[in-house]
Amino acid sequence: MYPQLTITDVVKWLEKTGSRKSAAKLGRYALPTDNAYGISVGALRAQAKKIGRNHGLAMELWKSGSLDARIMASFLADPEQLTLSQMNAWCRDFDNWGTTDTACFALFDRSPLAWKVVSPWVRQKGEFQKRAGFVMIACLAAHDKTAEDAAFTKFFPMIEQGASDERNFVKKGVSWALRGLGHRSVALHKAAIKTARELAKSDNATERWVGRDALKDITRPAVLKKVAAKTTLRRR
Repeated sequence: MYPQLTITDVVKWLEKTGSRKSAAKLGRYALPTDNAYGISVGALRAQAKKIGRNHGLAMELWKSGSLDARIMASFLADPEQLTLSQMNAWCRDFDNWGTTDTACFALFDRSPLAWKVVSPWVRQKGEFQKRAGFVMIACLAAHDKTAEDAAFTKFFPMIEQGASDERNFVKKGVSWALRGLGHRSVALHKAAIKTARELAKSDNATERWVGRDALKDITRPAVLKKVAAKTTLRRR
């Protein structure tokens, strides 16, 4: 661990480790090439693990605006120290799926404030701000091991309402949320199946896409087996 590490030290590491060739290819994946170093997420995660939790450093890295620095910031920040103001500020900055998703599944969903941001974020106008709300649903379904099924049922109306948003990263986020709930438990799986089937029959093309995309996943034998196994474990 490097408790005295400064943002200057981290930027030097980013510059040394980065690849201009890799950075130039990011556009293929709908990621920004400007102010990017071209470092893999695995390498960023590994370096962040070496550094250890450093909330102040994470906040500084995020302000740099760099794709790589912001992804690393998501691994360095302490979910227990996050404030609602910081979470909302980062959400306002989201401008690509990479930083959006990483911040949500590596940091935000582990915060005690995680549940509070879902409802306001799914109502946001920005594509990635709105996506963040639905990604949070998927992440909470996957990572919050203590919440009861009842806590997740309020998300279905949000999914139904968001399913008509035709923007690529929003509709994919909505599908992810619905699939995440479908993986959670038998009861939520049944509710997810019902919602997905209703959307799949919609006159709206985007809603049909979301419904069919979710159904394709949550009706797979592997998912059915996983959900059934979770029920068995709860009974023991």
